Amino acid sequence: MTEPPVGRRERKKAATRQAIADAALQLFLERGYDRVSIRDVAEQADVSTATVFKHFTGKEALVFDQEEGNDARLVAAVRDRESGESVLDALRRHVLDTWLPIASHPQRQEFNHLVDATPALRAYAERMWARHTDTLGAAIADEFGVDHDTLACTALARFVLEVPALAQGQKDHRAAVEEVFDFLAHGWRPPAGPSSP
Repeated sequence: MTEPPVGRRERKKAATRQAIADAALQLFLERGYDRVSIRDVAEQADVSTATVFKHFTGKEALVFDQEEGNDARLVAAVRDRESGESVLDALRRHVLDTWLPIASHPQRQEFNHLVDATPALRAYAERMWARHTDTLGAAIADEFGVDHDTLACTALARFVLEVPALAQGQKDHRAAVEEVFDFLAHGWRPPAGPSSP
């Protein structure tokens, strides 16, 4: 989790940023992403278009407003883990702490539909996912003193970042996350079915 802004100025900046992101999401969900302009968002949030661009790099970034610090949080999950905690366990804890609240958000389904139905947002999400994979893979490699392109580190980063997508459709999100991390920790085993011995 990121530390809350402490100074008055930082709190005001964070509140403005959140108001802009909330206004944008509301408009995108109501009208569709392609039918909303930066000017529409600025008017809805009661700020200037310059203020919008001061906080966000572009229209896609308005949708993924929480992603800005994700690289830093992923690296921190690996580097700042508790003494004696494995990298995998630290990443399990990170996914449980950060993704479960997002998964249970009442607008999550609408948000997913917005992204899935908008080619520009899907492409942006894929670029973000690739960047997060590179960042996390490098952080894992650094922990073990190996090259950043070490396949085991890159593969683990990809699998960890894929956990939310795999768990999303399951009834019990926590159990699904735990199950996938158990696969990563202990290897895949055939599922026990009704006819299994």
